[in-house]
Amino acid sequence: MTTIMSLHNIDVAEFLAVLDTCEGNVFLVTNEGDRLNLRSKLCQLVGLTKLIEGGKIAEASIFCENKNDESKLFRFNCFGDMADAKVG
Repeated sequence: MTTIMSLHNIDVAEFLAVLDTCEGNVFLVTNEGDRLNLRSKLCQLVGLTKLIEGGKIAEASIFCENKNDESKLFRFNCFGDMADAKVG
């Protein structure tokens, strides 16, 4: 597993919607070395609350086990492409 992206100023609701469409495990790794599996709603709650500043993710790295998920999250991070994800 390699780092596919660093997240900066991501809309949290949209990010979670895209995560819900992922097929494999997606890990959020903080600068402190915490590693959270974002496929778990509990880890989403615990991990993202530490990183949220004003409704945006301050900074984190994302790792994916599934290549399709890497592509999906990369497109979201770079272009805001939510593909088939629905917010709310």
